[in-house]
Amino acid sequence: MQEIAISKFKATCLAVMEDVRRTNKPILVTRFGKPVAEIVPPTAPRKRVLGLMRDSGEIIGDIVGPIGAFEGLGKRRVRI
Repeated sequence: MQEIAISKFKATCLAVMEDVRRTNKPILVTRFGKPVAEIVPPTAPRKRVLGLMRDSGEIIGDIVGPIGAFEGLGKRRVRI
């Protein structure tokens, strides 16, 4: 891994980042010989999850009408 002093990185920041992107190799930024930051290349973009299942389902029948799930709720039990 290539190392670069923080002062040189500050002066050539955009060029260093472009070099990392182009070569796909990380660069370690140091201050007084100790690591301060690591410039790493970007990862491949992730696949979008939103809309992944689009056009894969099928609607059969009436989706607005009642299904009978709430029929028993109107009746109350009376305890004596």
